[in-house]
Amino acid sequence: MILQLRFFARIREAVGCDTLRLELPGDREWSIEAVAALLAERGPQWSAELMRPNTLSALNQAVCDRDQTVSDGDELAFFPPVTGG
Repeated sequence: MILQLRFFARIREAVGCDTLRLELPGDREWSIEAVAALLAERGPQWSAELMRPNTLSALNQAVCDRDQTVSDGDELAFFPPVTGG
């Protein structure tokens, strides 16, 4: 299964890229939380940003919970919470 990943704002700066093509190992169901945990293994900057409880996720451009499962070809984005003023 291959995902297209996008990272925004502070997360993009911390991980050093704005997009990433990720091939997930095995033929199991993957949740967004499991994908984030896999990415967190890449290093402390990945873990610090993606495992924050307030980091938001969007699957195919729709904000969603981290228990949502992903499918081959999906676009998954991670971004910090948005504040206004």
